[in-house]
Order: sequence, then structure tokens, then C-alpha cells
Amino acid sequence: MRRYIRHPSDIPIEFHVEGVAVHNQESLHDVSYGGLSFTSKSRIQSGSTINITIRFVDPPFSTTALVKWCRKRGDHYDVGVAFCDPEDAYRARMIEQVCHIEHYKRKTLAKEGRQLTGEEAATEWIRRFASKFPKIELQE
Repeated sequence: MRRYIRHPSDIPIEFHVEGVAVHNQESLHDVSYGGLSFTSKSRIQSGSTINITIRFVDPPFSTTALVKWCRKRGDHYDVGVAFCDPEDAYRARMIEQVCHIEHYKRKTLAKEGRQLTGEEAATEWIRRFASKFPKIELQE
């Protein structure tokens, strides 16, 4: 059983494995209080330290994380990381909400044909879903 609730996403993520010259851009799978997971074209060794940037939010979210697992899936790898800095867990909550709002915006366009601005989508999402947004009890 997972310790934290996961939240789906398809937001672009940039990462750089420390000691490797190549920077990568992939898709974020999900984000939680403890870390996140994403897709990689290359295998990343468990225990590796990586630098992550998500430019989708303003200001961009940047952090250092530790690779906890890397699993081959078809022609790519799913990678799970844990945040190295406990303060990043709080910042990740912002990303979770932004991801939900972006999905709401896309879903509204697809299902209703309404094209919402980011502010309109945020206002509607907050009014409709913020009270149901998962509450996470922080560990001291």
C-alpha cells in the first residue's frame, strides 16, 4: 500500500542525472507528498541523485531527488523518486493542484467545447473540487 495518495499528470518534466552530461525531458506520471514518478527513455540506476525541473508552474519547481526504483515498461522506463529536501513536499502540493486544474481545463474543452483560461479553470476547479482535494497529514 502506498504511503501517500498519487495524483495523475502528464506535465513535462526535465531531469539531469548527476554525473551524466545529458539533460532529458520526459512526462511526469504522478506527484505525491513524498516524491514523484516519470517516464524515461533510459534506465536510471536506483540510488542515483537527479535534479528535476518542472517549468509548467511559475516559478518553476526545481529539486534534487533520489531514485527509488526504475522499471522497464515496453520501450521506456518508469522511474520513481523521493524528494531529498522535506520542504519540497510542501511545494509538490502546488504542483498537484496545478496538474488537476490543467486536466480540468482540457476535459472541459473536450467534453463541453469551452476553452477556459488558466484563471477561469482554476476558479471553477477550486469552487467545485478544492474541498475534496486529498488532505495529507504531515509527518513530524
